[in-house]
Amino acid sequence: MFRNQLIGAVAAAALVAAGSTVAFADEPDGKFPETEISVIGNVSVTTQFRDIQKPYWTEVIPKMTGGKVKVNFKGWNEMGLKGPEVFRLAQRGQTQFGSFQLGHVSGEAPINDTTDLAGMSPTIDDFHKVTMAFRPTLEKIYEDNFGLKILTMQSFQAQILYCRDPVKDLADLKGRKVRSSGVSQSDFLGALGASGIPVSFGEVQQALQKGVIDCAITGTLGGYSAKWWEAAKYLYTLPINFASGVTVVNIEAWNKLDADVRKVIEDSIQEHEDDMWTLNRNEGELGINCNTTGPCTEGAPGGMIRVDASADDLKLLRQIMLDTVLPKWAERCGAGCSQQFNDTIGKVNGLTAPTS
Repeated sequence: MFRNQLIGAVAAAALVAAGSTVAFADEPDGKFPETEISVIGNVSVTTQFRDIQKPYWTEVIPKMTGGKVKVNFKGWNEMGLKGPEVFRLAQRGQTQFGSFQLGHVSGEAPINDTTDLAGMSPTIDDFHKVTMAFRPTLEKIYEDNFGLKILTMQSFQAQILYCRDPVKDLADLKGRKVRSSGVSQSDFLGALGASGIPVSFGEVQQALQKGVIDCAITGTLGGYSAKWWEAAKYLYTLPINFASGVTVVNIEAWNKLDADVRKVIEDSIQEHEDDMWTLNRNEGELGINCNTTGPCTEGAPGGMIRVDASADDLKLLRQIMLDTVLPKWAERCGAGCSQQFNDTIGKVNGLTAPTS
């Protein structure tokens, strides 16, 4: 099981299951004013929230500042939010810091879908390369257009299908109502003859139980933690995408913080981000095991029936991305977006988005 630990009096985060320890500053370096900051974290049922985000904001940062910085930290679901609101709350300065999935707000700004188009990255390592290639561009867009500074870019595990009824291949999705969490996922589903239905994460289990939706897409371990296996009995392990996310800070609020407080966050945030990537690399197969027959370090296995993708379905996913997902994204985002894609992501994965 993954656990973050504080080592002695040193503010540190440890990712035990990954076999590495990330240590922060040995002791507070600077004179810190009494400071309170507000941070909205990711959905609280995830191990990313429990083992990485929460300890970082509520233990590491306070200890690195000698207790002078106090953090009001909650997951967005704990605040009665559905997820997409965090983007707008941070823009308006109603929270200083916030984490959210980019796909949740891709309808508001298509640029948010750029790194995580359905079917684009076969593995999390491919996705990481794409993310890092586009990061400088997205950082500038966020600063110039949204008044937000990107502090971390991260993901969850592979986004896969949880279905109530048997599914043996992608063709079986035709006519089904499927919870999607982004526009490109909906484009992918539409190409299969399925309907992408926007349902917030916290409402999915009930929607599955009542038959409002037939299937739902989320991460391998996130769905287990939320007990989707109680309503969905078939787990189709095709990796559709990876739930790209960010942690941002409102730039105006950031600039008002004491310089020493900003430096503590700047000096430690990269290691915090690295922890999240490492966690998700290790949790992909763990989540599948937990949902099905184990072994599972997070609790009793869910007992779902595991269905792995065939080579033909992997090819079909790729073809839908090329024929439908990428062109539709380019049309929504515009020629400028497409050129930015080609100049960055295209150079690491060989894809070309249409610019006209």
